[in-house]
Amino acid sequence: MHHRSLRQNVSSLLASEEDTKNWQLRVRKDGVVYLSSIVGSVNIDDLAFRLETWIAGNSYVGTAAAKDQSWVNRIFEVLKHNWPNPSSTFIDHF
Repeated sequence: MHHRSLRQNVSSLLASEEDTKNWQLRVRKDGVVYLSSIVGSVNIDDLAFRLETWIAGNSYVGTAAAKDQSWVNRIFEVLKHNWPNPSSTFIDHF
């Protein structure tokens, strides 16, 4: 798959939720990437890795986040560098 379409998938994922509650980007062991409203170290057994919790109101998700190409690229890069062999199960520096 081309990187451009993968970046578009990241953008679409970020746009899929509103910035009104806390979110955590999670990657399951089967490679599915999703935003979870269950955050922290809860329900993590099936995860390959997760990012730090994104606190509501900081433009980490939503349409503004999806349009921020710098942010989309950061998320794309952290996914690319950690799949399928994550540097850690919890990633908070990226």
